[in-house]
Amino acid sequence: MRKTAYITARVEPALKASAEGVLHKLGVSTTDAITMFLRQVTLRRGLPFDVRIPNSATAAAIAELEGAAGRKLKRYKSARAMISGATGHRRKKR
Repeated sequence: MRKTAYITARVEPALKASAEGVLHKLGVSTTDAITMFLRQVTLRRGLPFDVRIPNSATAAAIAELEGAAGRKLKRYKSARAMISGATGHRRKKR
């Protein structure tokens, strides 16, 4: 089928650039990605992902992360090190 309809949407330039970078790595154009999204909406008769209002704990975590964007976050070498740092418990190596 020939593509003849146009969609115009305003989005944040940084969001657009970031998404296009991911899509480029996947080998998918923005047009193809939007077409896939619309096909999924049609097939599922709704959005192809859950849309929910976050509970208070999730909203607080999101706010904390958004506030952390301007400062350097601590990095860990492994998931085990991260958990140990978060809980204060050290696990013996096997």
